[in-house]
Amino acid sequence: MTEQLDIDEAVRYLDAHAAGHSTGHCARSIRLALAAGGLRLTQHPALARQYGDTLRTNGFSRITVTPAFVPAKGDIVVIQNYEGGNVAGHVAMYSGREWLSDFRQRDMWSGPGYREHQPSYDIYRWTQ
Repeated sequence: MTEQLDIDEAVRYLDAHAAGHSTGHCARSIRLALAAGGLRLTQHPALARQYGDTLRTNGFSRITVTPAFVPAKGDIVVIQNYEGGNVAGHVAMYSGREWLSDFRQRDMWSGPGYREHQPSYDIYRWTQ
């Protein structure tokens, strides 16, 4: 049975703990934020880019991103790595105002390499 998630609590956790720059711990930050919201992942991948299956197993659904897509509070982006970039990829949650992970992001892409290469990504939304 999937636990429940309080998205407001998860966002509050990220908002309180987000650094001003990347610390290289985006996956851990998202996992801890989900735990703060009441969703404790018993198994989770080591790499951020591998979080999709874990999210789907725990009450999230991958949503279709169209040109008119507007993220909702609690949406999680899982971004794949790109050649020359961090092999781990990236994961972040939308707060309703901004994308947060281990740091406050300027946009969903989280950095110049991601903005330039725009690797594939998926957006997951809590659907339980």
